[in-house]
Amino acid sequence: MGKVTKTRSQARNSLKVTIQKMAPAVLTALVATTLGFIALYTSPVPMIQDFGKMLSLGMIISFIVGIFLLIPLLYIRDGFFRESEVIKDQKSTSISIFDRFLNWWTNKVMLFRWVIVIVAIGLAALGIVLDLEAPAETDVETFMPQESEALADINYVREVLGSTSQVSLIYEGEDILSDSTLTWVQRISEDIAVEFPNEVVTVKSLPELLETIEQEQRPSVNKVDLIEWLPEDQRNRFINTTNTKGVIHISIKKMSTEELESFVEELKAFIEGNRIGSLETRLTGQSILDLEMVTALTTGRYKMTLLGMALVFLGLLAIYRRPEKAIIPLLPVLLIVGWSGLVVYGLGIEYTPLTATLGALIIGIGTEFTILLMERYYEERQAGASNRTAILIANQKIGKAIFASALTTIGGFSALLFSDFAILSDFGMMTLINIGLALISTILVLPALLMIVGPWIYRKKLRQSV
Repeated sequence: MGKVTKTRSQARNSLKVTIQKMAPAVLTALVATTLGFIALYTSPVPMIQDFGKMLSLGMIISFIVGIFLLIPLLYIRDGFFRESEVIKDQKSTSISIFDRFLNWWTNKVMLFRWVIVIVAIGLAALGIVLDLEAPAETDVETFMPQESEALADINYVREVLGSTSQVSLIYEGEDILSDSTLTWVQRISEDIAVEFPNEVVTVKSLPELLETIEQEQRPSVNKVDLIEWLPEDQRNRFINTTNTKGVIHISIKKMSTEELESFVEELKAFIEGNRIGSLETRLTGQSILDLEMVTALTTGRYKMTLLGMALVFLGLLAIYRRPEKAIIPLLPVLLIVGWSGLVVYGLGIEYTPLTATLGALIIGIGTEFTILLMERYYEERQAGASNRTAILIANQKIGKAIFASALTTIGGFSALLFSDFAILSDFGMMTLINIGLALISTILVLPALLMIVGPWIYRKKLRQSV
């Protein structure tokens, strides 16, 4: 009975220490990770915004479950162990092979700390430069299973009709049914077909429709009266009900993102050069939206990454109130961003709406790992351990947990590799790679950094406390 009481007392003490020591570190990591995910809210792509919301919500729920469900379950398990199980656990105190590996690894990292940091920074810088030129893919057809019947039907229709893509030229004025406007619409429609023969398949406009009807049915009727006699569905295809806005439908051939971007720029310049003063014009359509998505992915992802880093830094600064302590866990994460770009370039992967979120994912996952390791390092330093000993203990104790967390996360995301959709399999592959990079950065770069700057930070803290 006395041993059972002692066991429960030990479990109670373990619960208390866990709540006091581990919960604040995990909460800090949660805040930093969530702040990194909040950067996704700034994306102009709604699906990425929703992805950020779900990631943030998932992190908060995981923390609540861990504190209020997992820890009580562990307490119940340890508090009601049978005596034989307790004795067995107490005898199993020998150092495991993995612990010895982490101890050997950390010693080597501290020994070659300068080489590790210099090489890591060099690779990250190279990756960032190469990543600036990484292409973005927004063609929905490339995301689909390439043997799907729906994609085969699309290709068949394209072969028959010559086009399944369209650009719409919107023109707006006080009276678009005036003779001058109708003449301009007819002329610009013909000129576009002549100017871009390799890109444009057909050009449909209101004057063309009216001309066809005049030739077949009502050659002597005024064009304005003829428009009023048009069926509503045909009329609405080209003008609105107030006769202030019209559209020219331009069917185009299937083009790559670069070709489409070049065509749209040339078309805009051509229209602007031939526009009459009374009209306002603009291009729209699915193809234009695809180009805007490319811009959002290629420029927006850098903004999301930088904003995520800034938010995490400000959050850690508010918690730690020491700039150097707030910046240290971010330095390895910044390196991961560069390494990831190097991998993307090396594997020839194009950014998609999903892989464009990897910067925020790197910040979230990487910051969580580095904060947990750094918190344990500071805990050991406060307990009186030397800089070297604190790094050894932190990497050995927290490194095992980080390895387990990384491997379970990799296992979960591995399911995406078997998806028939290329967009999901590419996202799964890059997520696995980035989690691996986050793990490497945490147990390789962070200990090297702490070995270099740890004594300076601790001396500064002592001077401030005095």
